[in-house]
Amino acid sequence: MTFILRGLVLHTPKNPFREAGALQAFSDGGLAVAEGRIRAVGHFAELARQFPGAPVQDCREGLLLPGLVDTHVHYPQTRVIGAMGYTLLDWLEKRTLPLEARLSDNKLARELAREFVRLLLRNGTTTALVFGSHFQGATANLFGAAEDVGLRLIAGQVCSDRRLRPELHTTPERSYAEQKMLIQRFHGRGKLRYAVTPRFALSASEGLLEVCQALLQEHPDLYFTSHINEHTEEIRTVAELFPWSAHYLGTYDRFGLVSERSVFAHNVHPSEPELRRLAEARAAIAHCPSSNAFIGSGIFPMRRHLAHGVRFALGSDVGGGTGFSLLKEGFVAYLAQRLAPDGLNLTPAHLLYLATQAGAEVLGLGAEIGSFAPGKAADILWVKPEAGSSLEVHFRHLDSPEELLGSLFTLHGEARVEKVWLLGQEAALN
Repeated sequence: MTFILRGLVLHTPKNPFREAGALQAFSDGGLAVAEGRIRAVGHFAELARQFPGAPVQDCREGLLLPGLVDTHVHYPQTRVIGAMGYTLLDWLEKRTLPLEARLSDNKLARELAREFVRLLLRNGTTTALVFGSHFQGATANLFGAAEDVGLRLIAGQVCSDRRLRPELHTTPERSYAEQKMLIQRFHGRGKLRYAVTPRFALSASEGLLEVCQALLQEHPDLYFTSHINEHTEEIRTVAELFPWSAHYLGTYDRFGLVSERSVFAHNVHPSEPELRRLAEARAAIAHCPSSNAFIGSGIFPMRRHLAHGVRFALGSDVGGGTGFSLLKEGFVAYLAQRLAPDGLNLTPAHLLYLATQAGAEVLGLGAEIGSFAPGKAADILWVKPEAGSSLEVHFRHLDSPEELLGSLFTLHGEARVEKVWLLGQEAALN
């Protein structure tokens, strides 16, 4: 049965970094939904004529946006958010890894998994590329929790065999066996997909990277994700551990881990050869602006990535990041680019694209999610201003949809995700 959502509809079916007029907006718009798919998008009056008798839900207090796509977030780190005053490696050792080591406790893992997927949905994220746990059971709990709520999830068991806490270390043989079991159980089940996930080259031996290579060769439709060039101290350490590699990316590339299905988080300090290779391989970057600022890593060189044709989208990077909201990440990206010596003047269209369609394209899902193009999955969020907030004042007095979108990103803390639809079904947010 077709139903219509009526309200201010905004999406970016085109790439605003390449084309003018990428933002499509309908002030009194409508989304016609049937069988979990977008049937039509346009002016409400036209949709009402096209689908006579279709029930209408009034969503005019706020905006209707495509579901947000988070390309980098850590499931075990929900309770680490806000650990101030650390650089990356100190933060890992003193705040993050001690909690991650506790996820060998299956009861805690289930509790955290349920907490994590609910927080994603409550912030409007409907698709996420997630770093799972170092423990097989905890990663299985993550897949189960995502399936329970209908979240589109790409995730994998994190693997490391050096330089972390001993209880987080594995062996190449054990990692291969445990990941094979998870792949066979979850990859391709409904909206679940598996990503081979070494934490970073710093914590992965050559033998473990060979295991990652073997898994990808045996299952070519898997994803690959890891970290790269986040912090200068990390980069120096990786160079010491892999003296044969010309740069950080080379530590992955030698093992066939740089491809169109690879997403690397951060890339704050890339070299020119790395950018050229990323572009050549069609690999992508998860840009995590609040994390880069919070941990003091630096400002993402967006203009250089664009100049080389390297794809990128937003990631929240919880818990180095400062929360699950990709609206906030878009705003921090805007601020960072304003301060960068070679920064870009981002518009609301750029920010919405980076939080939606860009993420879909990075994950190879551009034909399935990311905009309201007919035929795509009806992953939709309705965002409303909090009563009595300055954002509500803006909604009452601004006429331009683009200005309202800019206000939404700027005043994201005064916005509430009222409802989320996953494949046209309203999701439970509590």
